[in-house]
Amino acid sequence: MKDVFTGAFAAIAIPLCFGVIGLVYWFFLRGSDIAFLPALSLALFLLPLFLPIILFYLTYDQWMEFVRTMFYFKMGRTTLRIKLPPEVLKSPEAMESVFTHVYAPMNPDNLSEAYLDGKSKQPISLELASIGGEVRFYINVPRKLKDVMESQLYASYPGVEIEEELLDYASELQWNPEKMDMMGFHVVKKEDSIYPIKTYVEFGHDRLPKEEEKYEPMAAMIEFMSKAKPHERVYIQILCTPHAKENFANGYRTEAGTWEKDAQKAINEMMGRDERGQSTAEETESRPMLTSGERDTIAAIERNVSKVAYDVAIRTMYVTLYKTQFNPQMIAPTFGAFTQYSVIGRNALGPRWKTDFDNSWYEDVSGAKKIARKKEEVEHFKLRKYWAGTGKANAGHQPKTMSAEELATIFHIPGSSVLTPGLSRIPSKRQNAPGNLPVGEL
Repeated sequence: MKDVFTGAFAAIAIPLCFGVIGLVYWFFLRGSDIAFLPALSLALFLLPLFLPIILFYLTYDQWMEFVRTMFYFKMGRTTLRIKLPPEVLKSPEAMESVFTHVYAPMNPDNLSEAYLDGKSKQPISLELASIGGEVRFYINVPRKLKDVMESQLYASYPGVEIEEELLDYASELQWNPEKMDMMGFHVVKKEDSIYPIKTYVEFGHDRLPKEEEKYEPMAAMIEFMSKAKPHERVYIQILCTPHAKENFANGYRTEAGTWEKDAQKAINEMMGRDERGQSTAEETESRPMLTSGERDTIAAIERNVSKVAYDVAIRTMYVTLYKTQFNPQMIAPTFGAFTQYSVIGRNALGPRWKTDFDNSWYEDVSGAKKIARKKEEVEHFKLRKYWAGTGKANAGHQPKTMSAEELATIFHIPGSSVLTPGLSRIPSKRQNAPGNLPVGEL
């Protein structure tokens, strides 16, 4: 609300400042010629007509952020801990089905819901947490999606156990720069969103190989996280907001479409086609126009854009509860595990921002900015919020679009081949009682 009043004050103060400057110019530089007074009177008369327009542009973003924040807290959120079954024989396609079914853009039904109630897209947070070496799986969702998420997880992974945490595990993280230390990174796609990363299809999981023949993409990350000491915490947070059209009716000042048109444009460029999809030269066997890699890229693009998509941003954090025991060797693997999803010439996942400064000797001489960054990153982690800032300096780590297939590749219930000691599983398979048991007295 403070930002709203600040913008309103600026909307009134800026025109008045220009008016005072004009008066000074006329009286002291041009003399007190009263010939300009009618024009000045007309300008002052018309000034209130422009104030609403100026006020709208200055306070629009602040107001929308305010009402959407109120809607965010009004919706409420819950953290679900996923306890892994002893056997998981399904591919990541099962998790792709979950992401497809819980997709909920929450578009407002009218302008009142958009601009007064702040109804808007809400993120789903997929989380891996290493608490002193114990690796846990969490999903944080709006309370409205809790039942849907649980039912879909049970349907896709029958042996899984889901437990709602009464106290969010992230609440234990109370930032105290005098005692503790941390380092965080933002990881996103390095290239345009339409170019997909390596997914479970390229890993061969779509062919359902035997469990001992599978390569589990998450194994390296889980193995590293299990190495954390009792005083260390390693967090991977994947924030996913439904990818949907944005326009005035949905509460957005500028209109933005989905990624299908960008994908078609890129394919046309690779194929040498114009906007109508017509090629200037025919492709023949003796003179192929595309390499095998380009064909694979086009097939991957078409496959991905045909699926449900999310705007995704990944946060990685290494935290030590004792400042004197900060281990720099724990930093690089937090984001290094994402390099296996890279495809040369297509796309990759990599760090695009961090809490530290590359040139702190002149960017942050006192170190106060770095401490402020770390505090803000911890708070955003707890709130499941991702703020990449604005301007060209922050363009690199804005959220990028991912299909449900890409998302399921980097976050799913790992198979039984992952035997990491820090990854606990349910001791035995649980079965429901048969439905035909006799009931009542004999």
